[in-house]
Amino acid sequence: MRDAQGETPMAKAKSKENEYEDIPGTFVFNAERSRQGYGINMFCMSLMKDVNRKAFKANEAEYLKQYPLTPEQTDAVLKRDYNRMLELGGNIYFTAKLGATDGHSFRHLAAVMTGSTQEDYAAMMLAGGRSVEGNRSKSGKYGKPAKSAKSKSAKPKSAKSKSAPKAKSKSSKKRK
Repeated sequence: MRDAQGETPMAKAKSKENEYEDIPGTFVFNAERSRQGYGINMFCMSLMKDVNRKAFKANEAEYLKQYPLTPEQTDAVLKRDYNRMLELGGNIYFTAKLGATDGHSFRHLAAVMTGSTQEDYAAMMLAGGRSVEGNRSKSGKYGKPAKSAKSKSAKPKSAKSKSAPKAKSKSSKKRK
């Protein structure tokens, strides 16, 4: 089927909600978000050129008028609300170009988006990332994760990691 211009129209996005939409704080960049965020992403990609960065910084609101942005998207860009940009279809790697235009590192953006300092964000990631406790489901349909202490105590000795120990425990000193 072709439209009036002889082009094949884009496929309609599926209306069924995906399971990953239930994960708190997660905006998966899928086909629907890609279509929704086309204007934001094209704007952000324009910032790869120095002349465009200068024009944007000279008059941000005026520069944004070149792109097919909704009022909500324009507001999110002007307020540098990165989480909202992602929710409205922005791609994290494209929106990072806006942060770079403002002189910010990706670590800074990630800290802002998680509501933490850069140091706290880095420490969280080095410690293995955000805990799944309370972060599995917005609706609660996936239940609560098992208690970590319970799973550790049920672990058989033979399943322990064979990596080199960092410090000797009292029990290993007694065996010598």
